[in-house]
Amino acid sequence: MTLLKKLIVTLLVAIILVIVALYIVVQTRWGASQVTRWINENSRYHLTFDRLDHRWASPTHLVLDNVSFGQNGHPASLVAKSVDIGLSSRQLTRPRHVASLTLIDGTLNLNNRPLSVPLQADTLRLNRMALNRSGDPWQLSGHQINGGISPWLPEAGYPLGKQAQIEISAGEITLNGIPARNVLVQGNIRDRNLTLTTIGADLSRGTLTASARRDVSGHWLINTLRLNNIRLQSDKSPGELLKPVTDLASVKINNMDVTDARLQGPGWAVTDLDMNLRNVTLNRGAWRSDDGTLSLNASEFIYGRLHLFDPIFNADLAPGGVKLRQFTSRWENGMVRTSGEWQRASQTLALNELVLAGVEYTLPENWRSLWQTQLPEWLNTVAVKSASASRNLLIDINPDFPFQLTGLDGSGSQLQLVRNRQWGLWSGALNLNAATATFNRTDLRHPSIKLDAASDAIRVSELSAFAGEGLMEASATVSQLPQRQFSLTMKGRNVPLDVLSHWGWPLPGQKGNGNMTLNLNGSLAAGTPLKSGLNGQLKVTDTQGRQTEQQRVNGELTDNAPTPAPQPPLVPQAAMPAP
Repeated sequence: MTLLKKLIVTLLVAIILVIVALYIVVQTRWGASQVTRWINENSRYHLTFDRLDHRWASPTHLVLDNVSFGQNGHPASLVAKSVDIGLSSRQLTRPRHVASLTLIDGTLNLNNRPLSVPLQADTLRLNRMALNRSGDPWQLSGHQINGGISPWLPEAGYPLGKQAQIEISAGEITLNGIPARNVLVQGNIRDRNLTLTTIGADLSRGTLTASARRDVSGHWLINTLRLNNIRLQSDKSPGELLKPVTDLASVKINNMDVTDARLQGPGWAVTDLDMNLRNVTLNRGAWRSDDGTLSLNASEFIYGRLHLFDPIFNADLAPGGVKLRQFTSRWENGMVRTSGEWQRASQTLALNELVLAGVEYTLPENWRSLWQTQLPEWLNTVAVKSASASRNLLIDINPDFPFQLTGLDGSGSQLQLVRNRQWGLWSGALNLNAATATFNRTDLRHPSIKLDAASDAIRVSELSAFAGEGLMEASATVSQLPQRQFSLTMKGRNVPLDVLSHWGWPLPGQKGNGNMTLNLNGSLAAGTPLKSGLNGQLKVTDTQGRQTEQQRVNGELTDNAPTPAPQPPLVPQAAMPAP
C-alpha cells in the first residue's frame, strides 16, 4: 500500500512537472512553433503566433502574440498583434466555447468565401482593428474599429451567428469608394434577422443617420435614412453609384430625407438638393409602390447637355405608375412647366400640359441621329394634351444647313410625340409662328406653320413667310410610313429669286425679285439621301416677264432656256393720236 501511494504521488508530480514544462515551453518561440505546426498538420486551418503569454495577475486569460489565422490554401483571414482569450469553467465541457475573444491591433480580411471558425465566445471584442472586404457588390475597408458582438456563435453561412447583440464604432470606413468617418452601428440579430437600430456617420463633410432591417431572405427595410449637408464627388455615373443598392433582391424605403446636398460626377452634378422619398421598394433595378411620394428641388441640376436651374419635382407613386403633380424649372434662359402621369402598363408618359417660355435652345450637332434613336423600354409613348410656347429661340448650328427661329410662339393639342419608342409627330394639331427666321443664310419674317398629324400622314395646311418684299406660301403632306414619302407645293410672289439657291435648288443667273411656283415630291426615309429621290418642277418669272422652268428627276436637274418676255404690239404711226 505504501508503494502504491508513492507511485501515485510520483505520477502526479510527473504530470504536474509535464504541465509546468509545457506551460513554460509553450510561452517560448520554439514551443509556439511546435504547437502551430501540430495544428497546421492535423486540421484544415493555418495558425501561427510568436508565443503564448499568461500572467497570474489574470489567470483566466491567454494572450497570443503576432497571430495569423486562416484556412489552408487561402490568404490569412486574421492578422493581429495580439489575441486575448478569456477562459472559464465552461472549457471543461465545451473546450471551444470561451468566455471572451479580443482581437487587438490587427486586420480582418473577408471575402465572399464562407469562413468557418473553430471557436465561439460569450463576447467577441474588436480593439483598434482594420477590416477589408472584397467581392461584388460591396467593397469595404475600415480602420480603428472597436466594438463587440455578444454572444458570438458563428455557424456555416452565418459569421455573426443567429442571435447576437452588436455595437461597433469605426474611425473611418470606405464603402464602394465613399469614405465615412466616426461611424457607429448598433443593433441585434434575432432568428437570423438583422436589425440596425442606430447607424450614424460623418459622410462627405455631412452626416448620415439611419435605421434598417434585413430578413433571412436578404430583403432590406430602411425605416429612416437622413443625409444632411452631403458634399460628394465621385468618378462614377449615378447608375454605377447606386448599382450595389439596385442589384439587391429587395430594398424598401419607408422614409428618406436629403437636405442641402451637393453631388458631382463625370458629366453630372446637382447642387443644394432637398429630397424626400417615401414608401418605395427597389428590386434589381425596378421599383414598386402602393402609396409613395417623391419630392425634390435643387438650385442646379446637370446631366450631360441637360442643365436645369431651380427644378421642382413632385410626384405620387402608385402600382399603376407615377402621377406627376408638378415639374417646373428654368432651362436655357427660359422656363419649362409640365404635369401628367406615367402609366406602367402601357409605358406611356401622358402630359396634361407642356409650357415653354423664353427658352434659348441650341440643338446638339447629332440631333438628327438622336431623333431616330429608339427610347428605353419604359418610354413607349409620349402624349401631350395641351402644349404652348412663347418668345423662344431655336438654333441649329449644323454647317450644312444652319437655321434659327427667333420669337417662336406656338400651341398644340392632343400631340403624340413618341410611338413605339420612336420620336415623331404621330397625331395632333400644331401651330407655330416666329418673329424672324434664318434658313441657311436666308432671312424670313413672320414664318408660320399649321399642321395636323394622323396615323397615315402629316398634313401642312398653311406654311408662309415674308421674304424680301414678297410672300412665300406652301402646303405639304408627309407620309407616316417608313418610306416617308412627301409632296410640297410652294408659291412665291415678288420674292428674291435666289432664295431657293440657298436651300439646295440652284437658279444660276437669276437676280432680283420675281414669282415662282414649285412642285416637289420625294422621300424623307431615315438613312436615305434626300437629293437622289427628289422629283419636281420649278417655274420662275422675273420682273421683266422672262420665264425659267426647271425639272428635277431622281435628283438630277435639267434647265430650260429663259423665255423672252412678250413684247407689246407696235402701234402704226398714223393711228397714233395727235399730240
